[in-house]
Amino acid sequence: MKKLLLLAALLLGSLAASAQYMPGKPRKKYTFPKKDEESPYVLNVTKNTDEDAEVDACVTRVAYRPYAELLTEINELKRMNNWADTTYQRRFQQLPAGGQLTVTMYRRGAQNADPAYLSVVAKTKDGKEVLNLPELPAGQGRFWNRDLYMSKRAIAFGKVEAPQDIYLTINDAKTKQNFEYIIKAE
Repeated sequence: MKKLLLLAALLLGSLAASAQYMPGKPRKKYTFPKKDEESPYVLNVTKNTDEDAEVDACVTRVAYRPYAELLTEINELKRMNNWADTTYQRRFQQLPAGGQLTVTMYRRGAQNADPAYLSVVAKTKDGKEVLNLPELPAGQGRFWNRDLYMSKRAIAFGKVEAPQDIYLTINDAKTKQNFEYIIKAE
């Protein structure tokens, strides 16, 4: 009887542990998109907060930096570091015309923090595709905090004709969840 009770307790314990990782569970959405604390150009549509990291260890963040901000940065770096013209020209030519997206993912376990699981699609209000990446460059996550691992990837963003809202969807193939954002592209 004790063995049966112990076996049942172990079985229920393992089921409870696996329940925290619910693939396919849709993300909750804000009533009105919430401004991101880290990037003033990003609005979160899906609830993607640090409290989620505590519950299911599945957070994906996006930051956007427009071309003008990137250009100001390398101009200041040139002034501060006394770069040679060749160094400045090389950095200047590497600037993405539409700005830069930085996708950061936090997951439990280094193998789960592989950005290759993420696909990124950005569309305008009319439905015109601005960016479509079936997967990000692969790599393992690095230890970040307690049991979380972090991976970060920078993506060159496509140039838009005029400042407008871009609807960005990041799909995680491992968790089968979508993370939605609105980017104030310039």
